[in-house]
Amino acid sequence: MTLLKNGLAALLILLLASCSERRPAEAQTKTGPLTRSTTGPAPANMAGLATATFAGGCFWCTEEIFEELKGVQAVVSGYSGGKENNPTYEEVGSGQTSHAESIEIYYDPKQISYATLVDVFFRAAHDPTTLNRQGPDAGRQYRSVAFYRTPAEKKIIDDAIARVNASKQYGSPIVTQVVPFQKFWPAEGYHQGYYRLHPAEGYVQNVSTPKVEKFRHKFPQLLKSPL
Repeated sequence: MTLLKNGLAALLILLLASCSERRPAEAQTKTGPLTRSTTGPAPANMAGLATATFAGGCFWCTEEIFEELKGVQAVVSGYSGGKENNPTYEEVGSGQTSHAESIEIYYDPKQISYATLVDVFFRAAHDPTTLNRQGPDAGRQYRSVAFYRTPAEKKIIDDAIARVNASKQYGSPIVTQVVPFQKFWPAEGYHQGYYRLHPAEGYVQNVSTPKVEKFRHKFPQLLKSPL
């Protein structure tokens, strides 16, 4: 009976923490080691930088993961993969558009390669084997997508999928969509850097933080110091 109660309690936490039910929290002060804010738009000066775009569920989590990589200058949360113009958080989160919650990564190829970003995406940033779902978040807006800009990037993505499938890291095959990049729409300002601004928010604590910590454990050699 105790095990049953514990299981029901855990399920309730996940349901209450569903990404589609998220409510923006008021800004909170973080007392932990992450004191540098990651809020902000795309870099004004793109000299020497390249761009990568992925969708892997709730962008609060994936934004933070890629922000922590050496060689990444900025990450912006937003929406991509759909046909609608100027999508809003409410529209995307409720499934009213064909967009997925996505992130756009601005990185220095001399410090980190596109192949490394793809490796992190498939091996630690999310679960690429769940169709239209990430943990408690269900719907096409949370689907896994790797957007490519060149044939070379598509080959890197395809090779990574074959390699990870062959490694048997996951119990099921990867279902990530591999599609050409078309348009990225930045999300509303209050979503940018959300993980660091709202560490006590329920979804961040119960869903995002375990994913971020798992990533840090898997790729310690890639982390910025300090974060």
